[in-house]
Amino acid sequence: MDDRPVMVTGATGYVGGRLVPLLLAKGHRVRVVGRSAEKLKCRPWGSHPLLETAQADMLDPSALAGACRGCRAAFYLVHSMNPRHRDFEKVDRLAAGNMAKAAAAGGIEHIVYLGGLGGDDPAASRHLRSRTEVAEILKAGPVPVTFLRAAVILGAGSASFELIRYLVERLPVMITPRWVANPVQPIAIRNVLAYLAGCLENPDATRGATFDIGGPDIMSYRRLMEIYAEEAGLSKRIVIPVPVLTPRLSSHWVNLVTPVPFSLAGPLIEGLSVPVVCNEQSIRGIIPQELLTCRDTIRYAVENIRGGGIETCWSDAGPMRIPEWLDCSDASFAGGTLFECGYRVVIQAPAADVWKQVSAIGGATGWYFADRLWALRGAMDRVIGGVGLRRGRRDSRDIRYGDALDFWRVIEVTPEKRLRLLAEMKLPGEAVLEFRLEALGEDRTALEQFSQFRPKGLAGIVYWYALHPFHRFIFSGMLRRIAGTLGRPILSGPEPLSPDSGVGFCGIVR
Repeated sequence: MDDRPVMVTGATGYVGGRLVPLLLAKGHRVRVVGRSAEKLKCRPWGSHPLLETAQADMLDPSALAGACRGCRAAFYLVHSMNPRHRDFEKVDRLAAGNMAKAAAAGGIEHIVYLGGLGGDDPAASRHLRSRTEVAEILKAGPVPVTFLRAAVILGAGSASFELIRYLVERLPVMITPRWVANPVQPIAIRNVLAYLAGCLENPDATRGATFDIGGPDIMSYRRLMEIYAEEAGLSKRIVIPVPVLTPRLSSHWVNLVTPVPFSLAGPLIEGLSVPVVCNEQSIRGIIPQELLTCRDTIRYAVENIRGGGIETCWSDAGPMRIPEWLDCSDASFAGGTLFECGYRVVIQAPAADVWKQVSAIGGATGWYFADRLWALRGAMDRVIGGVGLRRGRRDSRDIRYGDALDFWRVIEVTPEKRLRLLAEMKLPGEAVLEFRLEALGEDRTALEQFSQFRPKGLAGIVYWYALHPFHRFIFSGMLRRIAGTLGRPILSGPEPLSPDSGVGFCGIVR
């Protein structure tokens, strides 16, 4: 086996996050590339002896060239999925052009790109056309490219599957656009991964070629919904297609009903507005494998969700934009106003037990106290186009850096010591929620919870003071309920943190 590493871009995304451990298990050296080296290293495979990490942005040609240097092949698994950025096509073009040049300069001999079916249809969405354009840009470079075109990718945690799952589970009667009758040829995520790895291992047969990849079934999106209801043990759903629901209106509806935000629902639904069926299936002879039926794929996905162990989720992807003020070393008077509110409690329990409760927060567990208020805040966020609470969490037991957690993003995890969350809901400012644990002995733990908020303008200041009474009520209630869930007594508190505690207090810091 060639000892040079294989480069994987988009390694924290849904597909890339599953491809990396597969390649490592096959004995390949892998170099993962992303904007956040910490996010890459915090993945379960982040410390594998065959793994290398490289921090690079696809729009930074010099950093990307350095990441490519010395690799023998590359998987290109990045693309924009945010229609709020009007220039997403330009961004995709720039990133693809940079990759083509960097791959050639770095000595890469083979690029494998995963795109979408239907991009050459005149009625295709802008995103599908853009993904086809990316393939053409990569092919225009000197490095041979394998272009895999997939339709709907099904698997626990995939955006397409989550869209089906939540629509079916929450709506016994669905008013849908006519596209639910369009034929699609879904493919299971495990089959996608096998094709990707197979292209690497069969370079002579796949270099420079374009392949359509799909499962054994061709069916409508409506039929997929019916199968999900059957496998999930739900009653038969009534689907009523109507001609007046445009993809845009449908995207807003999906945004309100499911965890999939409008920014992602739009491209998904627009992509289904045209038939997406394989035109050729020659790859089946080159990389033979057992192709899972839609029913089997959905059954396995339902089992994984019920078991609580989802490897990757659509919400994993995306940049980690950590506000500079969180790690700012300026004097305390610099940077403008910062509000903080915090409470402390001492529980008669070991830190390991307290951490189990803290690290399980959100998702199906909820927020321990005033869940209706949390739900109301999430609903308000969805109405104004935010992510809301419905994203839940990837795994009910495991939590790691970069995970989406309801309308927060995990930006720090130190087991039995610290959990730090950055708000991703719509806010007139930037907010952080933090939990800190301190072992005071074998059977005593201090648990501190506090928030920090940097307002943007007068609206941010008004927002903080309007919610401040609720913070005091909710924080102390959450700490009491965590202790109650443990079944262990509170030795002191909850009490406000003082200004000289070094952590925070209820008021203005600067």
